[in-house]
Amino acid sequence: MPLEPIDLREIDKRAGNIYEAIVIAGRKARDLNDEVKLEFENRLKDVVGTVVDDDAEDFNNPQQRSLSAEFEKRDKPHIHALKQFLNDEIEYTYKGKEK
Repeated sequence: MPLEPIDLREIDKRAGNIYEAIVIAGRKARDLNDEVKLEFENRLKDVVGTVVDDDAEDFNNPQQRSLSAEFEKRDKPHIHALKQFLNDEIEYTYKGKEK
């Protein structure tokens, strides 16, 4: 994955300040990561002869290896969250403030 520089001024325009933007994107990234993890675990269950065990890794199963490689090639959740934030696709509210 090549590096893509992001103009911090664009981030600053969309939030009160850069720290708020980081919190917003970070929370969205956490949600996206949970979705990806759930998808991975569901697809891993479909792999024949696989028992999901977080402590042990089975490198002898080529299907599991190819599935892992497929998920590793995807963009990371924080990249997706930041892109969504820059495209105004994330809705957020402040606690205690009414619109």
